Amino acid sequence: MSSPWFLLVIAGLLEIVWATSMKASDGFTKIGPSVLTAVAAFASFWLLAAAMKDLPLGTAYAVWVGIGVVGAALTGMILFGDGATVQRLAGIGLIIAGIATLKLA
Repeated sequence: MSSPWFLLVIAGLLEIVWATSMKASDGFTKIGPSVLTAVAAFASFWLLAAAMKDLPLGTAYAVWVGIGVVGAALTGMILFGDGATVQRLAGIGLIIAGIATLKLA
C-alpha cells in the first residue's frame, strides 16, 4: 500500500475513533471522550488532506467516508447495541464493495 493510501486508511480509522468518542461524550458533557473526539477529528482531517495531495478528490473522500461509515456502524452494533439487521449488514457490504471498486479504478 503506497503512502497516500496508508495515510487515507489511518484517516478513516481515526474517523471511527472520533465518531465513537463523540457518542461516548454524551453530547460533549464528558471531558475525556470530548477531547478524544477533537484530537481524533483533527488528525483524521489532517491525514485526509495529506492523502489528497496525491489521490483524486472523489476517490479519497469516498474511501475516507466509507471506512468511517462501515467502522462506525459496526462499532455502534458492537459497543452501543445498534441493531444488526440483514438490511444494515447488506448496506455495509455494498459500501465495502464500493470502496474496493474505487480502489481498483
